[in-house]
Amino acid sequence: MGNKIELTLDKREVHGKKVARLRQEGIVPATVYGPGMKPVSVQVAHNLMEKIYRQAGSYTPVHLSIGGKKRLAMIKEVNLEPVKRTIHHVSFHAVKANEAVTAEVPVRIIGGNESEAEKAGLVILQAIDKLEVKALPMELPESLEITAENLKEAGDKLTVADIALPEGVEIVDNDDGREGTADDDTSVLDLTVATVYEPSALQAANEAAGGDAEDADADAVESENGGEEAVEEKAE
Repeated sequence: MGNKIELTLDKREVHGKKVARLRQEGIVPATVYGPGMKPVSVQVAHNLMEKIYRQAGSYTPVHLSIGGKKRLAMIKEVNLEPVKRTIHHVSFHAVKANEAVTAEVPVRIIGGNESEAEKAGLVILQAIDKLEVKALPMELPESLEITAENLKEAGDKLTVADIALPEGVEIVDNDDGREGTADDDTSVLDLTVATVYEPSALQAANEAAGGDAEDADADAVESENGGEEAVEEKAE
């Protein structure tokens, strides 16, 4: 965990279509909800909310102060304005410090520059950039780190099992990303986080994928136009 993140929220009396005026004034409408409490409508300055969201993301608890009352909460959902991508609304989920929560945490590969693979000119390609974990709110890590120092040859891999988990943190196994696998007993620990590739093989795979995309686009265009016969009929 990093530094304690604190945020003071003002209670909000404006609701419905009238919140548009708040946004014009640089204020973000928000809601705080959770077990054992009625949802509370709140608001906060947009620049402050952006700063807190950059710091906390959806995996770091925020110490809220609402009308003098303290609550611990996670940022559950952030709605963005579709054009300017500014924060439109925020939902905070209140949690208890002594009860475990789940959150998606970034996965960081470290030590790649020290690996024999990169020194030999090979490429380490990351396949998983976040994982869902379970821990007490104040024990949620800012990221999960996995070292690539021992990678040597093309085909070498890092799996979720290679991640050194902080004490009190466990990875949630929810079967995501394993649909259609032949082995129903596949564990989340078996999932590949990163693989070592020869640059030439990686380039060939990318070019092949690009070619498939171009073919698909061409087929789509022909389908939309009804094929060559339809084009000729239109010309007539």
